[in-house]
Amino acid sequence: MQALLRISRAIDTFTEWVGRLAYFLVPIVVAVGVWNVANRYVGRAIGRTLGSNFYIEAQWYIFSLIFLLGAAYALKHNEHVRVDVFYSNYSEKRKALVNLLGTILFLIPFCGLLIYFGLPYVEQSWRIREGSPDPGGLPRYVIKTFLIVSPILLIIQGISEAIKYYAAFRGVLKVAQLEEASETKL
Repeated sequence: MQALLRISRAIDTFTEWVGRLAYFLVPIVVAVGVWNVANRYVGRAIGRTLGSNFYIEAQWYIFSLIFLLGAAYALKHNEHVRVDVFYSNYSEKRKALVNLLGTILFLIPFCGLLIYFGLPYVEQSWRIREGSPDPGGLPRYVIKTFLIVSPILLIIQGISEAIKYYAAFRGVLKVAQLEEASETKL
C-alpha cells in the first residue's frame, strides 16, 4: 500500500505543476483580453482597425488551455462539483467507497471515451494542419491536441485519487485527511 501511495504522491506533484502552469496562463489571458479591448476602442477613436484575429484567437486558446490543463488540478484539490445531500452524512469508509467507485466507474471510463472519440478528430486536424478560417488566425490543430491531453491528465490524476480512496477504504488514510491534503499546495 505504501508503494501505491508513493505513486499517488508523485502523480499529485505532477498535477500540481501542471496546475501551476494553468495559473501562470491566467494573467496572460487577462493581458491579451485587455489588449483586444484597448485596440478596439482606440481603433474606433482614430477610425482604424487595430485588432486582429490573432489576438482574439490567442485569448480563446489561452482560456481553453487554462480550463483543459486545470481540470486534473481541480480534481486533485477536490474542487469539482459534488451534490452531497447524502454524502455529507456518510461514514469515512462509505465516502471512500463512493469516491473510489465514482472514479473507477465514471471518471476514468468517461475520459477514456473522450480520448477514443476525440482522437480521430485530433488526428484529422493534424493531418491537414487545420488552421483558422479567419485571416491572421492561429493553427487549430495545436489547441485540439489538448482535447486528448486533458482527459489523459484526468485519468492520471484519477488513478492517484483511486489509490488514496482505496487506502481510505482500507483504513490506512481518512477521507478527511485526503480532503485536507488536497487543499495544501507545494
